[in-house]
Amino acid sequence: MSSLPGGLLVALEGIDGSGKTTQAELLERWATALGVEVVRTKEPTAGPWGMKVRNSKVTGRLSEVEELDCFINDRKEHVAGLIAPALARGAVVIVDRYYYSTVAYQGARGMDPAELLSRNRAFAPVPNLVVLLDIEPKAGLERIHRRGLGQDTFESLDALTKSRAIFASLKEPHVVRFDGAAPVERVHEAIVAELLRREPLSSWARARLGARGVEALGDPSMSPMEKAERLRGARAQQT
Repeated sequence: MSSLPGGLLVALEGIDGSGKTTQAELLERWATALGVEVVRTKEPTAGPWGMKVRNSKVTGRLSEVEELDCFINDRKEHVAGLIAPALARGAVVIVDRYYYSTVAYQGARGMDPAELLSRNRAFAPVPNLVVLLDIEPKAGLERIHRRGLGQDTFESLDALTKSRAIFASLKEPHVVRFDGAAPVERVHEAIVAELLRREPLSSWARARLGARGVEALGDPSMSPMEKAERLRGARAQQT
């Protein structure tokens, strides 16, 4: 099994119903096909702090301060116990929601997004890529309702509209917007193409295929899994 120097952290973000979990599953399958270690996780976690947030979705939302404390404490445990060690091993870490969701959702409750970002970055690593899946709030709610899971206290039209606006305000080079309403496979292809252009994956791929080989991986007629198989085949020839 190969490893990436420093690991690769990908965060999938966006409002509820934007397709994060579906894209996380596809990305996990693709990265596994590369022959690297893949750690797929999500927030809030199933730890005590995370479960307090999860339970509040049906029992009644916590106060702004208490909810933020739960998210921060849950994320500190998540980073220390899972994310940081996996990155140190050179793994690909795929996280379904990260601190950008805290910025967007707590920001929608009136907290300062810049301060929320600063508090989280004091201990949480910055992702190599933030996949921001953007979708109209009404469309997101329709997807949620089609799941048959009902609606929780995080999922009102007004709250999702405010959260979406804060997500859109994140203007950083590692935050890339993707159309969450586009066909699932097309979104997946766009995410893979973006990852292959970014470090450390671009250098890792170049070491196996050379510059021309990496350029060939940009061929839109080649599926993400075909790209993964080509990379894995090149790695096998080197061993």
